[in-house]
Amino acid sequence: MKSAMVLGATGLVGQRLVNLLLHDHRYSEVTCLVRRPLSASAFHDPHNKLRPVVIDFEMLQDYQGYFSVNHVYCCLGTTLKAAGSKSAFRKVDFEYVHIAAQLTRAQRANSFVWISSVGADAKSRHFYLRVKGELENAIMGMSQLPNASAVRPSLLLGAREDSRFLEDIAQKTAPIWQHVLQGALKKYRPVKPEDVAHNMVALQAWQ
Repeated sequence: MKSAMVLGATGLVGQRLVNLLLHDHRYSEVTCLVRRPLSASAFHDPHNKLRPVVIDFEMLQDYQGYFSVNHVYCCLGTTLKAAGSKSAFRKVDFEYVHIAAQLTRAQRANSFVWISSVGADAKSRHFYLRVKGELENAIMGMSQLPNASAVRPSLLLGAREDSRFLEDIAQKTAPIWQHVLQGALKKYRPVKPEDVAHNMVALQAWQ
């Protein structure tokens, strides 16, 4: 049996991912590092696998021992609007994820999967895509970090607690994009969070 650890368990993808892992017979335990206690109603845990741990993400490196699992899933992410500044956004979307990858390597977990973005490019003029690209370069360039993989979704479909203008539009116009974005443009279609969660599990190494 395997053990998993999830960061960002309360997000749109994170919730779906945790519920997926809780019903995956290959996992005996799912640890979630969270800012605040989890809502029991958000998760279905029939086999008592869920292990939520409330932490201070500013001191993430102090929780290194929790990374001693088989697979680490990182769903951390915010928006410029929610973060309030570019530096605050970068702290969540780059620094926290990068530290998580370093702790995964230090504890010799089998694999690390995180959420990036379609169009991520360290040379992009778009701040969001540039940060995502810089993070991909930083993690993929780390030595002795086995099986590091990024999923690169487009806009996510689904209801959020915080309203996101572009994702609200994507939700309403999704049927149109399914027909318009074909071939090489297919990767830009809005995606369901449960599909992203399934892709993350599929990228893990099952040794």
